[in-house]
Amino acid sequence: MFAFLFTWIGGWFERAEQRRNDEYLAGARDLAELERRMRALESC
Repeated sequence: MFAFLFTWIGGWFERAEQRRNDEYLAGARDLAELERRMRALESC
């Protein structure tokens, strides 16, 4: 039961982080800024 709960909560946090990253990347004004943001996310 607890293993399922921890797995579910972990998945929820991963999806929330992915949504934040997607929104951050979508806010880029041009291709150069998008590439800069992608590199910034990869280095974290």
